[in-house]
Amino acid sequence: MSTLTISLLPSNLNAQKESSLFVYKTRRLSKKSQSIVPVARLFGPSIFEASKLKVLFLGVDEKKHPGNLPRTYTLTHSDITSKLTLAISQTINNSQLQGWYNRLQRDEVVAEWKKVKGKMSLHVHCHISGGHFLLDFVATLRYYIFCKELPVVIKAFVHGDENLLKNYPELQEALVWVYFHSNIPEFNKVDCWGQLKEASSPSSELGKTQMASIATTTTNCNLDLPQPCQQSCTCCFPSMSLISWSSSSSQTGLQTLQD
Repeated sequence: MSTLTISLLPSNLNAQKESSLFVYKTRRLSKKSQSIVPVARLFGPSIFEASKLKVLFLGVDEKKHPGNLPRTYTLTHSDITSKLTLAISQTINNSQLQGWYNRLQRDEVVAEWKKVKGKMSLHVHCHISGGHFLLDFVATLRYYIFCKELPVVIKAFVHGDENLLKNYPELQEALVWVYFHSNIPEFNKVDCWGQLKEASSPSSELGKTQMASIATTTTNCNLDLPQPCQQSCTCCFPSMSLISWSSSSSQTGLQTLQD
């Protein structure tokens, strides 16, 4: 039995790739028939491996509470090294996202800590589709895989920023809100994944629940997305999102993605 791996990208571009989400395998079953099996790949196996995580601290103070100092996470994956790179900084690390291949694949996951009316929460953003027809073509699969891999992603945030969570263990109780950005309505939504300590658990059922409810708008907790005060205050921080393609409405954020 032989297996041929074919990227979604033209073959002359494959040598330049740094990261990929999907690979199609043509598997020869018999002389008369073949099957094309979609293999989804975001951050490798759905098991977090600390040895494969590279953490970069860029201008942040581990002793400062993210309710007082802006704090964001930028997570990317390299097919060449099979390693994750996590940048912890005051704004999204745009230099980590440069290059045509990264802009085409949109495999990155970005997140920010927010304090809304005195309560801390982690806001995670994933790009499902929009900006390229190939992403529209595999939107359902991308949504499924992001849901499957998010516990690994959140675990990377927790492990990479472990000193912060040791200094402020109450952050483990913070709710995690996941924004799925897409130009397809059923995948363009915001879901609550529960508390950070639950969302980062390898045995968490949150991802399974999401995968079982694809194309629905049901969230995993019966809470509304926290809304900051309309006027200037001290109980909300930062005053504006640190993520350029973020907004209270995912559709608005998607427009920024496509520009």
